[in-house]
Amino acid sequence: MRIFQAAVLAALVALPMAAHAGPVKANSVRVWETDADQSKLLAPQADIAFGKASGTVITIDPAQSYQSMVGFGASMTDASAYLIRNKMTVGQRDALMGDLFGKDGLNFSFTRLTIGASDFSREHYSYDDMPKGESDPAMAHFSIDAARADVIPAVKQALALNPKLTVMASPWSAPGWMKTTDSLIQGSLKPEAYPYFADYLSRYLKDMRAEGVDITLLTLQNEPGFEPDSYPGMRVEPASRATFIGGFLGPKLKADGDRTKILDYDHNWDLPSSPLTVLGDARASPYVAGVAWHCYAGDVAAQGPVHDAYPGKDAYFTECSGGEWAPKFSDTFDWTVKNLIIGSTRNWSKGVLMWNLALDENFGPHKGGCGDCRGIVTIDSATGVVTKNIEYYAFGHASKFVRAGAVRVASNEVEGISNVAFRNPDGGLVLIALNGNTEAKAFSVKAGRKAFGYTLPAGAVATFVWK
Repeated sequence: MRIFQAAVLAALVALPMAAHAGPVKANSVRVWETDADQSKLLAPQADIAFGKASGTVITIDPAQSYQSMVGFGASMTDASAYLIRNKMTVGQRDALMGDLFGKDGLNFSFTRLTIGASDFSREHYSYDDMPKGESDPAMAHFSIDAARADVIPAVKQALALNPKLTVMASPWSAPGWMKTTDSLIQGSLKPEAYPYFADYLSRYLKDMRAEGVDITLLTLQNEPGFEPDSYPGMRVEPASRATFIGGFLGPKLKADGDRTKILDYDHNWDLPSSPLTVLGDARASPYVAGVAWHCYAGDVAAQGPVHDAYPGKDAYFTECSGGEWAPKFSDTFDWTVKNLIIGSTRNWSKGVLMWNLALDENFGPHKGGCGDCRGIVTIDSATGVVTKNIEYYAFGHASKFVRAGAVRVASNEVEGISNVAFRNPDGGLVLIALNGNTEAKAFSVKAGRKAFGYTLPAGAVATFVWK
């Protein structure tokens, strides 16, 4: 994973859990607010009575709908699972998992797993490693035992807390014997190994399902345009991805009767021509359900034209990390909500993920790669004490209130108030609004015959929920 998005971070904050969303009254609007100065952090405010719209008006049209949502969350990396399973007491672990995945907590409904090691693993490995110069075309040595230690128990606990949790998975590298380098580090997939890599991914899906973890979404390679020199990675150019998906992986999963959906790309906003090449391939396109995006270069608006070119294909935002390279809370909170919570969903993302769910006080454990990345939470490896980070509050403004199966609906952005609106499966409406102005801004919200007003401080975010 590459980290060069300079505006995506903030200092650690350790504050009480946000209040439960609770029931929504039919005759008023519930509000939660986070302010740039941290005086309010996902804090419930007084209910708002309905009235008349005046002045600046955000108009919501619930009848004009877009994508349905799987939700928001973060990746259960090896590092996150290891800390949760080994560096916390049972009570601490249950409290944290309930806070992240439970209905009274952040209610995360989307997560991502690594197929083998990433930089956030204590060791580099695949699920079918062989000595240099040897290969295993029959997958006789294939085993997901490494996942059974911590990742599978952690994900199963998350699934028990939120049965609607959508799980996706991505490899950082094929086994070294399938690659031009005969190593997990750098290199590309050998064309003659295409059928073996398809078998490898198929075995992973089957074995995880047998463990009680159904993988709904699959990418064939994390950041296929990048070859890191200190942790697993693999270059797979667009034409090669098209050949592999169209000729090998797609047919293999179809023959298996596997309903896992294949997503292409899993890389940054700056090169939309890459997924467009794969989507434009006649053999590959029927097997590709959508495109996965990362934040580390380019602009979130790139998602829109790709969706417009192929409106039948879904979009997902699958990775961005906070870290110690941009320590100002207000700037990071603003960027995260504006680009990931609002920007990516207004540009068709059905799900939105941060990178590590949890890291320790030393920004690990990791082996190679990013040395100052931050998780949604920080777990003290000596005491198990949890610190909630900026991303906890940014994502909580969406995940606590936008339910799995919600549909994004139309809303207009006005006078520096970035926003996005959703209709939940129960018919309730959710509006997330960010005041990007340098001063407090008063505005009204109108949906059908109902309207209300609110004044939002500069740089603040509010989530409004009503029937």
